Amino acid sequence: MKPDLFEAPDYYNLDELLTEEHKLVRDAAREWVKRDVSPIIEEFAQKAEFPNQIINGLAEIGAFGPYIPEEYGGAGLDQISYGLIMQEIERGDSGVRSTASVQSSLVMYPIWKYGSEEQRQKYLPKLASGEWMGSFGLTEPDHGSNPGGMTTNYKDMGDHYLLNGAKLWISNSPFCDIAVVWAKNEEGRIHGLIVERGMEGFSTPETHNKWSLRASATGELIFQDVKVPKDNLLPNKSGLGAPLGCLDSARYGIAWGAIGAAMDCYDTALRYAKERIQFGKPIAAFQLQQKKLAEMITEITKAQLLAFRLGQLKNENRASSAQISMAKRNNVEMAINIAREARQILGGMGITGEYSIMRHMMNLESVITYEGTHDIHLLITGLDITGLNAFK
Repeated sequence: MKPDLFEAPDYYNLDELLTEEHKLVRDAAREWVKRDVSPIIEEFAQKAEFPNQIINGLAEIGAFGPYIPEEYGGAGLDQISYGLIMQEIERGDSGVRSTASVQSSLVMYPIWKYGSEEQRQKYLPKLASGEWMGSFGLTEPDHGSNPGGMTTNYKDMGDHYLLNGAKLWISNSPFCDIAVVWAKNEEGRIHGLIVERGMEGFSTPETHNKWSLRASATGELIFQDVKVPKDNLLPNKSGLGAPLGCLDSARYGIAWGAIGAAMDCYDTALRYAKERIQFGKPIAAFQLQQKKLAEMITEITKAQLLAFRLGQLKNENRASSAQISMAKRNNVEMAINIAREARQILGGMGITGEYSIMRHMMNLESVITYEGTHDIHLLITGLDITGLNAFK
């Protein structure tokens, strides 16, 4: 088992822009990843198994709903703190960050923003502590980039709702205690419902044979005449804008998280290049390797500044969906390119589990697709700057 020697790059002294609280939160997450994630993650990725033993640790570092008010069990932190936590967790593994992102932005966020006070009191403290884990049901087998086309639906049966349909590619589904599910009512209007494990007709089969996010549990949500209490409908927002608001929060976290994966690949490649001797000197002394490393740190620095400014806008409630899309798309592309370049610096060693690079590269193939594909985010930016809708 190799020691985690990670040193975070900060070429533009971004730390000077952070508050003491930001740095304390980040450093706590960083040390937890070094101690509890790095030593085990390669083994669990090879086994294609989620390390359930880390759930308590994720809760302890505030990774579940860090911006949720303390009265509901959250840490009451700002958006930059949330981003920094996601950065550090994804430095460890994108799949682990996915677990935290789903819990925070796709389960706790809609209950906090769209739920009743009773729902907040019932669910949020247990989700914040990790006692309950959640999943988010939007994507369907036939409706990915077009979530408005969903066919999952519910009918009013008088004293309850009857839910039918299926959701696919759902992080956390195999072990979730609750699922925030988006479905159409009889008028075709989209609403969110909280479905609890144990409800008759609700099942969560696991998805196997993944080459990506192997240390993350992925599955389906299947609803066959599930009776959902009327108290479980999220009352304060409906329509497609409701789940898209959750995705904004998740995409923001990904924009920070991807930086973590990129930093880990860069740091690994830099250390290797200084130690690997060829033709009588370290390969870091050769121009082509310096070109790769210089381009990596440049792109990481640009992504750090982009995410930090977006965090400021989020704190002021001024960040637009289009701005979040731009950061998610840019930073994930940056990270996957760096993973590929870093792999080349390590040569054949780069494909082994002795180093994290190939695992990051495979994970990022999912990250570049979920929460809005790479191309969809381009169209969101295109719509924003032209005012012309290329989706239809």
